[in-house]
Amino acid sequence: MLALIAGRGLLPAQVAAHADGAVLICAMAGSEPDQVTADVTFRLEQLGSFIETLKARGVTRVCMAGGVSRPAVDPSQIDAATMPLVPIIQAALGQGDDGALRAVIAIFEQSGFTVEAAHCVAPDLLMEEGVPTKVKPGELDRPDAARAVEVVAAMGAADVGQSCAVRQRQAIAVENVFGTDWMLAALANRPDGQGGLLFKAPKPGQDRRADLPAIGPATVEAAAKAGLSGIVLEAGGVIVLEQDKVIAACDRLGLFLWLRAA
Repeated sequence: MLALIAGRGLLPAQVAAHADGAVLICAMAGSEPDQVTADVTFRLEQLGSFIETLKARGVTRVCMAGGVSRPAVDPSQIDAATMPLVPIIQAALGQGDDGALRAVIAIFEQSGFTVEAAHCVAPDLLMEEGVPTKVKPGELDRPDAARAVEVVAAMGAADVGQSCAVRQRQAIAVENVFGTDWMLAALANRPDGQGGLLFKAPKPGQDRRADLPAIGPATVEAAAKAGLSGIVLEAGGVIVLEQDKVIAACDRLGLFLWLRAA
């Protein structure tokens, strides 16, 4: 059986729909999913007991999908089964997103589970290299994309974010802890007018079994409102939700979507 630890957004529902076999949908308190209903809810302070519950339910595989918030840990709520994990949990909460997720993955693996990526459970979530939209990237977009790769690589080395906006080889916005939507909204009153592109890619060396970057139709709408001309994604490295709607939104709004080889 697969345990899907579901967070916010469309991704958990799409993973659950494509999973092979029975799925137990789980949620961490404080980051409950808004598109699926959890069968089991757990607190981080009872992670050890949650792991025991998964074993008792016959779970052998774990997949993490969707947005979550870092919980505030209440020491008084830590149970006996979780006490041995406290040093690992404390270290994880003090790291960036990738470091924290690596620690969580290690806990599940050490407990005997196989941790699977969302795009392995649902391979169609990734798109191959190419430009599926009516509008195509222009000559000026190619150096901007190359510059964006450098920017995200530098951000990723610091475990900061997975996306940026670039125009004329200059970073005009970079993702931070508030996410891509907040970054794009910050460009609503940009002083340089229109143009540029949104770029998304995994962090260098990222464990791709969790927190793979993703876009959906709402991302296209936000990019258009930000005055950008297109979206560039690392081909095979970014989850694209509701792909037909994403392409249709790009065509309607006059944006290009470029799945660029790494």
